[in-house]
Amino acid sequence: MKYRELEIQTQREAPNNARTEGFAFLVRAGYLTRENILTRLGEHTVDHLRELGEKSLQSLSTIGNENETFFPIAAGDIGVAYCPSCKYTERLEFAQFAKPADASQESLLPIEKVSTPNCNTIESLANFLDIPKEKTAKAIMYTRIRDNKFIFIVVRGDMQLSEAKLKQQAGDVRAATEEEIVRAGAAPGYASAVGLEDALIVVDDLIPQSSNLAAGANEAGYHLKNTNYERDYTADVIADLVQAQEGDACVSCGNPLSITSCISLTSHKEYRFENILLALAESHYDDYGLTLPYPAAPFDVYLMHIPSKEIDTGAKAEEIYNALQDAGISVLFDDRDDRAGVKFNDADLIGAPVRVTVGEKGLKDGMIELKLRKDKEKQLIVIDKVVEKIKSLFNYS
Repeated sequence: MKYRELEIQTQREAPNNARTEGFAFLVRAGYLTRENILTRLGEHTVDHLRELGEKSLQSLSTIGNENETFFPIAAGDIGVAYCPSCKYTERLEFAQFAKPADASQESLLPIEKVSTPNCNTIESLANFLDIPKEKTAKAIMYTRIRDNKFIFIVVRGDMQLSEAKLKQQAGDVRAATEEEIVRAGAAPGYASAVGLEDALIVVDDLIPQSSNLAAGANEAGYHLKNTNYERDYTADVIADLVQAQEGDACVSCGNPLSITSCISLTSHKEYRFENILLALAESHYDDYGLTLPYPAAPFDVYLMHIPSKEIDTGAKAEEIYNALQDAGISVLFDDRDDRAGVKFNDADLIGAPVRVTVGEKGLKDGMIELKLRKDKEKQLIVIDKVVEKIKSLFNYS
């Protein structure tokens, strides 16, 4: 294809809204607008990646499972739990981990109501009673959308509820209102499952293994010490409800999990090619622009001519362009009558694996200049050998 045909607009400065180097270079090279919309060059590239299918991922360092492939990136919109040891990978909200059971082996102590003024958070309660947060029971209250059923959830105080896991057990929910909490017999900030009757009680599977937990007394300003599952209350549902955290033990091998931000590249065998383009840009760039690898690069060759008054370099470049295309080599022909420096800069930004330059000096000797994008050295190639040389670089049959 030709440069002017694609209406490529490059930029010398990174956009102000660029959160990553890869995105910045995609905008500067003319693949995306500043508003993250594909340009004609971007659309052509995504179409090329779509044709490649699974091969579009081969130059990327990814993590994933049988259902989804992720690319780690600080600006990613998906939290992922990943085990560097066994490669267990799952979206954070669904990730499992080996939960630390109560190691104290305490006998069950009598329940005791105590005054706890201004202790309506787990942190304030643990500080007031001088106990670790894992010796508290955290109450979270929702209302199920389909039938307005009040749902009371109990997780250990040092854990965070995964709403996604809850929805797997109870369906779609919303936060309960204060009126709904009071109507159920609970007290906002001082709630527990003890004594509740008209509620769907759902507890994390760690709760039955944890003894003598401090929980709300369903009365403002008071808590219950030493609550125990089964003795003091039971649940309608016991399930894994909590979210993994950095350093938690992997459910598969026991080694520490890492939590990382990612974008999704594939989901259930469906590809997100715009995300793949971003991942390629994040993985392949240098100080001057993109360094897209074969075969993911939309063009194998960036062909340019340096305008001359003595020799029609443009006509000779057109001949080479046609010869490359006839050989099945994808080529972007910079057909602008612009200065050499502008074209060299744009070639670096766009990032094709090979640059071929047709200039007056070389043509006088029957040669053209060939440069690999990642190399500093340039090669002079006999014009008639250009197609053969490039085919050998990419192992064309």
